[in-house]
Amino acid sequence: MQSQLKDKNDIKIFILYLLRHIGYPLDFVSINDIVVQDGYVGYFDFVECFAELLETGNIEEIKSDAEELYEITPQGIHVADTLDSRLINMIKEKSLKSALRLLSFKERGAKVKFDYQPLPNGRFDAVCVISEREEEILNVRMKLESSNQLERIRLNFYDKPEVVYRGILAVLTGEVNYLIDD
Repeated sequence: MQSQLKDKNDIKIFILYLLRHIGYPLDFVSINDIVVQDGYVGYFDFVECFAELLETGNIEEIKSDAEELYEITPQGIHVADTLDSRLINMIKEKSLKSALRLLSFKERGAKVKFDYQPLPNGRFDAVCVISEREEEILNVRMKLESSNQLERIRLNFYDKPEVVYRGILAVLTGEVNYLIDD
């Protein structure tokens, strides 16, 4: 795993940096997802720092009848623009890229389907499918060794389809060759 951001100020700057570059209000769950997805920030650190950013006026809540959204304030923009150089460029670039992919995936209304069939030899034939606008963008068929493996894959695929999709793309495009290099 990459090194986590430990300093609370760095975590706050990281949150503001992402919100600054996304440029539109998001719900709490989406903000949490984009901040913690790459492993640089833990969930509890995120919650604590997010609350402090709200208290200090760097992030504000936008109330509507439908949902609670949050956006960066002009003060938060100033902080992000002034202090984002404290963060490592690789972390900023990778996290922003991941955040935009995740938000795009959610906005596109991607649909996820996992199906399986038991085989006579005790194994399972499993299929993971992601579709957008009635077009398949991912279709992976696997032979699995056990029901435990089947269940773990099913839960992970439904819980984090964008991560699975990004992971498969990264491996196939060579962006994570360290996984397959001997």
